[in-house]
Formats: sequence, C-alpha cells, structure tokens
Amino acid sequence: QVQLVESGGGLVQAGGSLRLSCSASGRASGLLAMGWFRQAPGKEREFVAAVNWSGSSTRYSDSVKGRFTITKDNAKTTATLQMNSLKAEDTAVYLCAAGRDPFGQTVNSGSIGSWGQGTQVTVSS
Repeated sequence: QVQLVESGGGLVQAGGSLRLSCSASGRASGLLAMGWFRQAPGKEREFVAAVNWSGSSTRYSDSVKGRFTITKDNAKTTATLQMNSLKAEDTAVYLCAAGRDPFGQTVNSGSIGSWGQGTQVTVSS
C-alpha cells in the first residue's frame, strides 16, 4: 500500500507562482513514478505532469509546458510541482498520483496505483 500526502496550493493572482508537494510512503515508495492531474468543476480529470522513478525524465501536458516544472527529491519519495505564470484556467483541484513507469497520462491508466486526496489551486484574474 502506498499513501500520498499533498501540500501546497491556495489562492494566487494571475501571473503568480505556487508550489505543490506530494510525499509518498509505504511499499517501494522510492521506486515510484509520480505525477499530477487536475480537475476543474464540470470538467474531466486531466494529466498535468509526471516524473519517472529516478527523477531523470519528465513529461508535461501542452497546456503547462514551459510554465510548470516537476521534480523529485533525493530520496525519490517526494514530487514537487513548481507552477509559474499561473493563469485563471489553471484553477482546479490538483491530485497527486503514483505508480510504475511508464506513467500513464489517463485517469484509468493501469500504471497508476495510488491517488492523493487533492489540493485546491485557485488563480484569480
């Protein structure tokens, strides 16, 4: 069993920055690929970013590429999403996910085994 605990999020003005963190604990927590999805009201959950287990490879959705950066800490158990140049359309609940490489970019991907509770990000325009 893997547990994911998210932190960060909040309210920020457009153009500002926020940082989200997701800490994994439990079985093989240092060997997990990790990523972030987001879900806005009335919309489907969508992929945002992912990092492989070692932190050496990352992927981003087109909508956040160049603005968001995902990294892993040295222990490989915490993934951080640095979000810069935030836009109103980035407003959503952000959910951390973890699983095996290659990390899936769809909600029902068989590679994703665990989800966090989610944290709210609100960007005011």
